[in-house]
Order: sequence, then structure tokens, then C-alpha cells
Amino acid sequence: MLNKFIPISLVVLLSACTATIPPAFQQDRTPEERDQYNGLEGMVQQQKDQNYLMKKELADKCSQAQVNLIIAQNDKNESEIIKMENLINSTCLN
Repeated sequence: MLNKFIPISLVVLLSACTATIPPAFQQDRTPEERDQYNGLEGMVQQQKDQNYLMKKELADKCSQAQVNLIIAQNDKNESEIIKMENLINSTCLN
């Protein structure tokens, strides 16, 4: 009886271990919404997501600075024009 119980319990234990491994990252979410990363694959994805988010933030800042530059040019505000040109030069990846 004990000889049959040990192999069955090992099979159940091994299958339970593989069933509890979480996914590497939340594939159903966008990079902005992901907050859980597991294992090596998850860490690689986290680096990709951070890179994407940094590029997106720079692109957003660049776009906003370009809009503000046009407004400053229309208002003939020289100090704001210089400020926005500097911001564009530091954020736009042209």
C-alpha cells in the first residue's frame, strides 16, 4: 500500500509545483499598466517596458514643447521661445 502511495503523491506534488508558476509578465496589459514581472523573461520584459515608457515620455515632452513654441512665437515672447527651443533640442530625437 505504501509503495503505491509514494509515486502517486510525487506525481501530485510535481504537478502542483508547475501549476503555481506565475506568468513572466502580464501580457494582457499595456506597458503602462503592468506591475508584476517574474523570472528572467519578466525582467527582460520590464526593461523593454521601461525603455518604451522613457521614449514615450520624451516624445510627449517634445510634442508639448513644439506646441508651446508655436504659441510663444505667436505671442512674440522671446524668453519663452528660447526656453522651448532648448527643451526641444534636449527632448526631440530627430
